[in-house]
This record gives sequence, structure tokens and C-alpha cells, in this order.
Amino acid sequence: MSESQAPAQTVEDPFAGRRRNWRVRSPKTLVATLSILLLFIVLGIFGSQIAPEDPFKLNLVGRLQPPFFEAEGSLDHPLGTDDLGRDTLSRLIYGARISLLAIAMVIPLATVIGSILGILAGWFGGWTSRVIMALVDLQLAMPAILIAVFLRAIWEPSLTNVVIVLVFALWATFARLVRGETLGLKEREFVLAARTIGANDLRIMVRHVLPSLVNSIVILATLNVATVVIAEAGLSFLGVGIPQDSISWGIMISQGRGVIVTAWWLVTVPGIAIIVVSLVVNLFGDWLRDFLDPQLRNIQR
Repeated sequence: MSESQAPAQTVEDPFAGRRRNWRVRSPKTLVATLSILLLFIVLGIFGSQIAPEDPFKLNLVGRLQPPFFEAEGSLDHPLGTDDLGRDTLSRLIYGARISLLAIAMVIPLATVIGSILGILAGWFGGWTSRVIMALVDLQLAMPAILIAVFLRAIWEPSLTNVVIVLVFALWATFARLVRGETLGLKEREFVLAARTIGANDLRIMVRHVLPSLVNSIVILATLNVATVVIAEAGLSFLGVGIPQDSISWGIMISQGRGVIVTAWWLVTVPGIAIIVVSLVVNLFGDWLRDFLDPQLRNIQR
């Protein structure tokens, strides 16, 4: 065979496998990710018992104490105190509960509602798809903050309001993603084979189409975790989310913004907590995607 007829060789990145191995397959990375997630869950559930001090206790004499590693800091308050003398570490631990509850309620509800409507729109098409996608367009055209203000006018600020607003804001992204992938999947050979043996629409959607959508749904759900935490902070900042007399990472940032120049830790500490939780959830979602995908799972390390 001449050189001109020789098949072209594909140039591969020799480090691609190593990068994937470090990112989601390394035992150390996975253990660290799961450890931080477990810590977050434990703090969210048992925060009131773990917190070293009462997060609501006022101490005006000890207000705005810096963290322990600064000159005027003390191990009595490792992460300092706020402008009312409340212990930042205790408030950080206690505040994990609201973030965990928001994630645990909003993400599953938005995922289930959006996925069901998306698969129905993609599978049946016609007027079903037109009605559902009209609702999607309506949701995307209506800012979620308007719903938050409307609920605030009816009810007092609460976690329930936050859940309603964020589910309303996020379900459409799941519906659009699932509809688009369902349109392609329903023409695949395994779906035609299921039709041939007499499977009805419900069975095909549940047993054949939905499992093929799991990876995309999981990835989108994990990416929305940070959105939920940040959105809760924004709603609380505007006074239409969690009540200001409660404790959440978003409220901590809101209350610390006025003294950020002199007391940087009041904003930085909960901000870092939000970033870390968002990062580890995304890493876990990345690993879970590879674990659920047979092609990626069988890649040699």
C-alpha cells in the first residue's frame, strides 16, 4: 500500500485519560468529594447540635472580632464574630440547614416536573408539545423575581416561597433538555424494536427512553445546585426569601455586605462555603455520569 493510500492516523492526547482519571476516577478525589458532601449533609441535619455556640446569642462587647489567624483573633471564635457579636462558625454550621433544605426540595421537584413534561412533549409532539413548550416560553419570559414579590405580598417570607419560586424558575430548563433528547431517542432502533414486540407508549418511555436520559438529567441537576444556593441568597437579600431573623449562608452574606471593608470574613466565609459545596456537587455529578454511562465506565484507566 502506498503512502497516499495509507489510512490517516488519529492524533490523541496522551494525557486525556490521566486528566479524566484525576478528575472523576481518582480514589483520592472521589473520597475527598464524598467526604465534603457528607460533612455538608451532616451539618445540615445536625447543625444545631454541632454548633459550638448559640448562633443567635448577642455579644456586643465582642463584636467584629477577626478570625483566629489574625492578630486580634481568638480560638474562642475561630471564624470571628459579626457586627452583633454572634459567632460566625456557629452561624455557618447552622446555616447549612437552609441551603440543604433548599437543594433537597427544589432540585428533585424541578427535575421531576420538567422531565415529565419534557418527555411527554418530545414523545407525543403535536398539540401536547405546543402546549408544554408554550408554558416553557411563558416561564422564560416571566422573571422569577416577579413571582417572589407576588408571593411576598400574599405570605410572609419563608422557605416555602423560595421553593415555589426556584422550582418555577428551573423546571423549564429540564423540560427543554429532555424534550430535545426525546425527539432523537424515539427514532432509535431500540424504540422501534420495542414497538415491534407490542410495548405501549408508557412502557417505552419508562423502560427505554427515560434510562437514556438519566445522564443528561443528572448533569443538569448538579449544575443547578449552585443556582439554588445563590438564588436563595439573592431572594433573601431582597427580603422575599428566608426571613431575616433566620440563618442561611445567603442571609449571612446579605448582613455582612455593609461591613465588608472592615470585616471581610462575614462575606468571605459563607461565600467560600457556597463555592465549595457547588464544586464538590459538580464533581460528584461528573463521577456519577461516568459511572452511569457504560461506555465511559469501561474506559481503561
